[in-house]
Amino acid sequence: MTSQLKTLFLLALLTGLMLLIGQAAGGQTGLVIALVLALAMNFVSYWFSDRIVLSMYRARELSPSDAPWLHAMAGELAQAAGIPKPRICVIPQEAANAFATGRNPQNAVVAVTEGIMRALSPEELRGVLAHELAHIANRDILIQSVAAVLGAAIMSIAHMLRWGAMFGLGRSNDREGGGGGGLSALALAVLAPLAAMLIQMAISRSREYLADETGARLSGRPLDLASALARLDAASRQVPLESSPVAESLFIVNPFSAGGFASLFSTHPPMAERIQRLRELAGRQRP
Repeated sequence: MTSQLKTLFLLALLTGLMLLIGQAAGGQTGLVIALVLALAMNFVSYWFSDRIVLSMYRARELSPSDAPWLHAMAGELAQAAGIPKPRICVIPQEAANAFATGRNPQNAVVAVTEGIMRALSPEELRGVLAHELAHIANRDILIQSVAAVLGAAIMSIAHMLRWGAMFGLGRSNDREGGGGGGLSALALAVLAPLAAMLIQMAISRSREYLADETGARLSGRPLDLASALARLDAASRQVPLESSPVAESLFIVNPFSAGGFASLFSTHPPMAERIQRLRELAGRQRP
Protein backbone atom coordinates (compact mmCIF):
# COMPACT_ATOMS: atom_id res chain seq x y z
CA MET A 1 0.00 0.00 0.00
CA THR A 2 1.43 3.42 -0.97
CA SER A 3 1.92 6.06 1.72
CA GLN A 4 -0.91 8.16 0.31
CA LEU A 5 -3.37 5.24 0.27
CA LYS A 6 -2.27 4.26 3.77
CA THR A 7 -2.88 7.79 5.00
CA LEU A 8 -6.31 8.01 3.36
CA PHE A 9 -7.19 4.70 5.02
CA LEU A 10 -6.12 6.05 8.41
CA LEU A 11 -8.18 9.22 7.89
CA ALA A 12 -11.16 7.01 7.04
CA LEU A 13 -10.61 5.27 10.39
CA LEU A 14 -10.77 8.64 12.15
CA THR A 15 -14.09 9.34 10.42
CA GLY A 16 -15.32 5.87 11.39
CA LEU A 17 -14.50 6.62 15.02
CA MET A 18 -16.76 9.65 14.89
CA LEU A 19 -19.60 7.46 13.57
CA LEU A 20 -19.10 4.91 16.34
CA ILE A 21 -19.23 7.62 18.97
CA GLY A 22 -22.41 9.02 17.43
CA GLN A 23 -24.09 5.62 17.46
CA ALA A 24 -23.05 5.00 21.06
CA ALA A 25 -24.42 8.39 22.10
CA GLY A 26 -27.75 8.30 20.26
CA GLY A 27 -28.37 5.05 18.41
CA GLN A 28 -29.49 5.40 14.77
CA THR A 29 -30.28 9.06 15.28
CA GLY A 30 -26.84 9.63 16.75
CA LEU A 31 -25.25 7.77 13.84
CA VAL A 32 -26.98 10.04 11.32
CA ILE A 33 -25.97 13.13 13.27
CA ALA A 34 -22.37 11.87 13.48
CA LEU A 35 -22.35 11.17 9.73
CA VAL A 36 -23.49 14.72 8.97
CA LEU A 37 -20.95 16.06 11.46
CA ALA A 38 -18.15 13.93 9.98
CA LEU A 39 -18.93 15.14 6.45
CA ALA A 40 -19.04 18.73 7.68
CA MET A 41 -15.76 18.32 9.58
CA ASN A 42 -14.03 16.82 6.54
CA PHE A 43 -15.27 19.73 4.40
CA VAL A 44 -14.22 22.33 6.95
CA SER A 45 -10.89 20.57 7.52
CA TYR A 46 -10.12 20.53 3.79
CA TRP A 47 -10.82 24.21 3.21
CA PHE A 48 -10.06 25.80 6.57
CA SER A 49 -7.73 23.50 8.54
CA ASP A 50 -4.80 25.89 8.05
CA ARG A 51 -6.77 28.84 9.46
CA ILE A 52 -8.04 26.74 12.36
CA VAL A 53 -4.55 25.54 13.29
CA LEU A 54 -2.96 28.98 12.91
CA SER A 55 -5.67 30.53 15.08
CA MET A 56 -5.01 27.90 17.79
CA TYR A 57 -1.53 29.34 18.21
CA ARG A 58 -2.35 33.02 17.50
CA ALA A 59 0.04 33.02 14.54
CA ARG A 60 0.40 36.22 12.50
CA GLU A 61 1.82 36.57 9.02
CA LEU A 62 5.29 38.02 8.52
CA SER A 63 5.76 40.22 5.48
CA PRO A 64 9.06 40.15 3.54
CA SER A 65 9.95 43.51 5.09
CA ASP A 66 9.44 42.06 8.60
CA ALA A 67 11.99 39.27 8.11
CA PRO A 68 13.70 39.55 4.70
CA TRP A 69 16.36 36.95 5.56
CA LEU A 70 13.72 34.38 6.55
CA HIS A 71 11.73 34.96 3.35
CA ALA A 72 14.90 34.77 1.26
CA MET A 73 15.81 31.46 2.90
CA ALA A 74 12.31 30.06 2.33
CA GLY A 75 12.31 31.26 -1.28
CA GLU A 76 15.62 29.56 -2.03
CA LEU A 77 14.49 26.26 -0.53
CA ALA A 78 11.09 26.44 -2.24
CA GLN A 79 12.81 26.88 -5.59
CA ALA A 80 14.95 23.82 -4.89
CA ALA A 81 11.80 21.86 -4.01
CA GLY A 82 9.95 23.07 -7.12
CA ILE A 83 7.04 24.60 -5.17
CA PRO A 84 5.78 28.17 -4.63
CA LYS A 85 7.27 30.03 -1.67
CA PRO A 86 4.88 29.55 1.26
CA ARG A 87 3.56 32.33 3.45
CA ILE A 88 5.55 32.77 6.65
CA CYS A 89 3.85 33.21 10.03
CA VAL A 90 5.24 33.74 13.52
CA ILE A 91 3.80 32.28 16.73
CA PRO A 92 4.24 34.58 19.76
CA GLN A 93 5.75 32.00 22.10
CA GLU A 94 9.18 31.35 23.59
CA ALA A 95 8.90 27.60 22.91
CA ALA A 96 11.20 26.71 20.01
CA ASN A 97 9.23 24.93 17.28
CA ALA A 98 7.79 25.15 13.76
CA PHE A 99 5.18 23.54 11.51
CA ALA A 100 3.69 23.72 8.00
CA THR A 101 0.00 23.70 7.10
CA GLY A 102 -2.34 24.34 4.17
CA ARG A 103 -4.36 22.29 1.70
CA ASN A 104 -1.77 22.33 -1.13
CA PRO A 105 1.59 23.91 -2.07
CA GLN A 106 -0.20 26.92 -3.56
CA ASN A 107 -1.86 27.69 -0.21
CA ALA A 108 0.89 26.57 2.16
CA VAL A 109 2.05 28.31 5.31
CA VAL A 110 5.16 27.76 7.41
CA ALA A 111 4.81 28.93 11.00
CA VAL A 112 7.79 29.43 13.31
CA THR A 113 7.81 30.49 16.94
CA GLU A 114 9.62 33.55 18.17
CA GLY A 115 11.67 31.21 20.34
CA ILE A 116 13.03 29.12 17.47
CA MET A 117 14.45 32.17 15.72
CA ARG A 118 16.45 32.96 18.86
CA ALA A 119 17.39 29.38 19.74
CA LEU A 120 18.90 28.23 16.44
CA SER A 121 21.78 29.37 14.27
CA PRO A 122 20.92 30.51 10.71
CA GLU A 123 22.22 27.18 9.38
CA GLU A 124 20.07 25.17 11.79
CA LEU A 125 17.01 27.29 11.05
CA ARG A 126 17.56 26.71 7.34
CA GLY A 127 17.49 22.97 8.06
CA VAL A 128 14.18 23.37 9.90
CA LEU A 129 12.66 25.35 7.01
CA ALA A 130 13.86 22.67 4.59
CA HIS A 131 12.09 20.04 6.70
CA GLU A 132 8.83 22.01 6.67
CA LEU A 133 9.05 22.67 2.93
CA ALA A 134 9.62 18.94 2.48
CA HIS A 135 6.25 18.35 4.17
CA ILE A 136 4.71 20.74 1.64
CA ALA A 137 6.45 19.13 -1.34
CA ASN A 138 5.49 15.64 -0.13
CA ARG A 139 1.82 16.71 0.20
CA ASP A 140 1.78 15.97 3.93
CA ILE A 141 0.35 19.25 5.13
CA LEU A 142 -3.32 18.68 4.26
CA ILE A 143 -3.28 15.14 5.64
CA GLN A 144 -1.75 16.16 8.97
CA SER A 145 -3.91 19.27 9.32
CA VAL A 146 -7.13 17.32 8.64
CA ALA A 147 -6.03 14.61 11.08
CA ALA A 148 -5.41 17.26 13.75
CA VAL A 149 -8.85 18.84 13.29
CA LEU A 150 -10.68 15.48 13.20
CA GLY A 151 -8.72 14.31 16.23
CA ALA A 152 -9.74 17.43 18.14
CA ALA A 153 -13.39 16.84 17.20
CA ILE A 154 -13.26 13.20 18.34
CA MET A 155 -11.78 14.17 21.69
CA SER A 156 -14.43 16.85 22.23
CA ILE A 157 -17.32 14.53 21.32
CA ALA A 158 -15.90 11.73 23.45
CA HIS A 159 -15.66 14.11 26.40
CA MET A 160 -19.36 14.94 26.03
CA LEU A 161 -20.19 11.24 25.64
CA ARG A 162 -18.40 10.40 28.89
CA TRP A 163 -20.61 12.81 30.77
CA GLY A 164 -23.72 11.50 28.99
CA ALA A 165 -22.82 7.87 29.73
CA MET A 166 -22.25 8.64 33.38
CA PHE A 167 -25.81 9.96 33.64
CA GLY A 168 -27.29 7.00 31.75
CA LEU A 169 -28.07 8.79 28.49
CA GLY A 170 -26.99 5.76 26.47
CA ARG A 171 -29.34 3.25 28.12
CA SER A 172 -32.51 4.31 26.35
CA ASN A 173 -30.79 3.68 23.02
CA ASP A 174 -30.65 -0.08 23.67
CA ARG A 175 -34.37 -0.43 22.90
CA GLU A 176 -33.88 1.57 19.68
CA GLY A 177 -30.94 -0.40 18.32
CA GLY A 178 -28.52 2.04 19.88
CA GLY A 179 -24.97 1.89 21.05
CA GLY A 180 -25.17 -0.81 23.70
CA GLY A 181 -25.98 1.03 26.91
CA GLY A 182 -24.22 3.33 29.31
CA LEU A 183 -21.26 1.06 30.06
CA SER A 184 -20.40 0.44 26.41
CA ALA A 185 -20.83 4.14 25.62
CA LEU A 186 -18.53 5.04 28.50
CA ALA A 187 -15.94 2.48 27.34
CA LEU A 188 -16.04 3.87 23.81
CA ALA A 189 -15.78 7.42 25.11
CA VAL A 190 -12.57 6.45 26.93
CA LEU A 191 -11.07 4.34 24.13
CA ALA A 192 -11.97 6.55 21.13
CA PRO A 193 -9.54 9.39 22.00
CA LEU A 194 -6.78 6.82 22.53
CA ALA A 195 -7.56 5.26 19.14
CA ALA A 196 -7.59 8.72 17.52
CA MET A 197 -4.19 9.47 19.04
CA LEU A 198 -2.76 6.17 17.77
CA ILE A 199 -4.07 6.87 14.26
CA GLN A 200 -2.55 10.36 14.32
CA MET A 201 0.70 8.79 15.52
CA ALA A 202 0.69 6.31 12.62
CA ILE A 203 0.13 9.15 10.14
CA SER A 204 2.75 11.43 11.63
CA ARG A 205 5.68 9.13 12.37
CA SER A 206 6.22 7.81 8.85
CA ARG A 207 5.86 11.30 7.35
CA GLU A 208 8.42 12.80 9.78
CA TYR A 209 11.13 10.38 8.66
CA LEU A 210 10.41 11.20 5.02
CA ALA A 211 10.41 14.96 5.68
CA ASP A 212 13.76 14.70 7.49
CA GLU A 213 15.32 12.93 4.52
CA THR A 214 13.73 15.17 1.88
CA GLY A 215 14.58 18.32 3.86
CA ALA A 216 18.19 17.24 4.29
CA ARG A 217 18.48 16.71 0.53
CA LEU A 218 16.89 20.10 -0.18
CA SER A 219 19.30 21.95 2.09
CA GLY A 220 22.26 19.77 1.18
CA ARG A 221 23.35 19.78 4.84
CA PRO A 222 21.84 16.90 6.85
CA LEU A 223 24.00 17.65 9.90
CA ASP A 224 22.49 21.14 10.24
CA LEU A 225 19.03 19.60 10.55
CA ALA A 226 20.35 16.94 12.95
CA SER A 227 21.87 19.68 15.12
CA ALA A 228 18.61 21.67 15.02
CA LEU A 229 16.57 18.63 16.06
CA ALA A 230 18.83 17.94 19.03
CA ARG A 231 18.65 21.56 20.15
CA LEU A 232 14.85 21.75 19.69
CA ASP A 233 14.31 18.49 21.55
CA ALA A 234 16.23 19.82 24.54
CA ALA A 235 14.46 23.19 24.36
CA SER A 236 10.98 21.62 24.29
CA ARG A 237 11.71 19.94 27.61
CA GLN A 238 12.59 23.28 29.15
CA VAL A 239 9.87 25.47 27.59
CA PRO A 240 6.80 23.51 26.39
CA LEU A 241 4.28 25.05 24.02
CA GLU A 242 1.36 26.87 25.65
CA SER A 243 -1.66 25.36 23.92
CA SER A 244 -3.76 22.24 23.47
CA PRO A 245 -1.86 19.11 22.36
CA VAL A 246 -4.43 18.20 19.67
CA ALA A 247 -2.21 19.53 16.86
CA GLU A 248 1.12 18.32 18.23
CA SER A 249 1.67 16.03 15.22
CA LEU A 250 2.15 19.08 12.99
CA PHE A 251 5.27 20.35 14.75
CA ILE A 252 8.84 19.42 13.81
CA VAL A 253 9.46 18.19 17.37
CA ASN A 254 6.90 17.12 19.94
CA PRO A 255 6.01 20.38 21.75
CA PHE A 256 4.86 18.49 24.85
CA SER A 257 7.83 16.19 25.33
CA ALA A 258 7.41 13.33 27.74
CA GLY A 259 9.81 10.63 28.75
CA GLY A 260 9.40 7.04 29.85
CA PHE A 261 6.22 5.12 29.02
CA ALA A 262 4.43 8.21 27.65
CA SER A 263 7.04 8.55 24.88
CA LEU A 264 5.73 5.30 23.35
CA PHE A 265 2.56 7.19 22.41
CA SER A 266 4.29 10.24 20.97
CA THR A 267 3.15 11.38 17.53
CA HIS A 268 6.84 11.81 16.62
CA PRO A 269 9.50 9.13 16.02
CA PRO A 270 12.28 8.76 18.63
CA MET A 271 14.57 11.77 18.31
CA ALA A 272 17.75 9.69 18.63
CA GLU A 273 16.69 7.61 15.62
CA ARG A 274 15.85 10.69 13.54
CA ILE A 275 19.26 12.20 14.28
CA GLN A 276 21.06 8.92 13.57
CA ARG A 277 19.35 8.61 10.17
CA LEU A 278 20.44 12.13 9.26
CA ARG A 279 24.03 11.40 10.28
CA GLU A 280 24.00 8.27 8.15
CA LEU A 281 22.66 10.30 5.23
CA ALA A 282 25.46 12.85 5.71
CA GLY A 283 27.98 10.01 5.69
CA ARG A 284 26.66 8.69 2.39
CA GLN A 285 26.89 12.18 0.85
CA ARG A 286 30.62 12.48 1.59
CA PRO A 287 32.88 11.77 -1.40
